[in-house]
Amino acid sequence: MYQHDKRIVLTLDAGGTNFVFSAIQGCKELLEPIHLAAVTDHTEKCLQVLVEGFSQVMDKLDEAPVAISFAFPGPADYEHGIIGDLPNFPSFRGGVALGPFLAEKFGVPVFINNDGNLFAYGEALAGSLPAINQQLKAHGCDRRYKNLIGVTLGTGFGAGVVIDGKLLTGDNGCGGDLWLMRNKRYPELIAEESVSIRAIRRVYGELAQTDASMLTPKDIFDIAEGAKTGNPSAAIAAFEALGEMAGAAIVNALNIVDGIVTIGGGVSGAAKYIMPRLMMELKAQLKTFGGDSFPCLQMDAYNLTDQAELTAFLEGKDLFVQVPMIGRQVRYVCEKKIGVTLSELGASRAIALGAYTFALAQLDNNR
Repeated sequence: MYQHDKRIVLTLDAGGTNFVFSAIQGCKELLEPIHLAAVTDHTEKCLQVLVEGFSQVMDKLDEAPVAISFAFPGPADYEHGIIGDLPNFPSFRGGVALGPFLAEKFGVPVFINNDGNLFAYGEALAGSLPAINQQLKAHGCDRRYKNLIGVTLGTGFGAGVVIDGKLLTGDNGCGGDLWLMRNKRYPELIAEESVSIRAIRRVYGELAQTDASMLTPKDIFDIAEGAKTGNPSAAIAAFEALGEMAGAAIVNALNIVDGIVTIGGGVSGAAKYIMPRLMMELKAQLKTFGGDSFPCLQMDAYNLTDQAELTAFLEGKDLFVQVPMIGRQVRYVCEKKIGVTLSELGASRAIALGAYTFALAQLDNNR
């Protein structure tokens, strides 16, 4: 959408260890990202690092940026750029006006979102959604998709929703969140307790009867692959459990959003173990008191990482039916289907492109 736009937007990847600053023009990074150590326990010093990072990026540019746009942890009032009480940033308490501060310092609009929203936005406008539509076009299928649920599997259960090119933020900035949905297996818990790095460690530790607190998801994946000493069956089961719980939450979202699902984040590297159980949830059956059975989704779900399912998904089987007593035919879309795929951009790049495109879209809408 903005691949040929000449405007420049400054971006930031705000982690708990490092702040990574960059600039994007035409959906491409203009320079090697600048890494500065994050300061999480002192508000003024944290703000100084942010100013220093963006200033270093600006010094490397030949022209001025039109905006600053980035993801920052919540809770927050993203619309007004106010950051709330952050667990990982103990200095942020009582509401820190981060957006207005940076806007005053650099004289450009500042847009802040959470990473799940920007991941979804990046994938919808410059990632998997246009790629899927291009595949459909190349395959001779007239169907096109306009909606997307973006899911990140990592430290937590991130998500965002884009409907017809517009990011679903909601009236309170909470639109598109899945992490707080009810946990399928433990109804008194939130979904994120079973869809996160800590969940993989917990399940593996319980099944293998070992302390897994120091293991990374990559360690547990290597155990599943037999490349690292451990309990392979427990490692595989840990990823399968995550797939089941994530799938249960995604089903609920799909019955509202009805679009493509794109999955990213570090844990998605274990997709070979996650996806089968996730897809089982999307294909599950539900019953009524009367004994009738219904699929949990009105649409058929296809795993687009599987070549056979991708081929079936791309095939258009629309029919043409006669208009009664008129004599002409009209198209009948008799198949309802959605696809689940993995991010080809990678979460970090998708978030950066999401930040970039969101800023330009907001500027264009406000003209």
